[in-house]
Amino acid sequence: MSKRGKVAVAGVAAAIVLFLTVGFWAGLLVLIGVPAAAYLLLDSSQRRRLRGMSRKQLGR
Repeated sequence: MSKRGKVAVAGVAAAIVLFLTVGFWAGLLVLIGVPAAAYLLLDSSQRRRLRGMSRKQLGR
């Protein structure tokens, strides 16, 4: 299994555990809020580099 596949499986498992422990809406808020907050904490050069990496992987 690829590294991305392992990360996806771990994310799904964490979401299920989170939903069971704190409820659906609180779990959804955490699953969406944590990555969004992490992205917003990056400075502009890091965001630019991150966007460039995702475009490069898409083959643009």
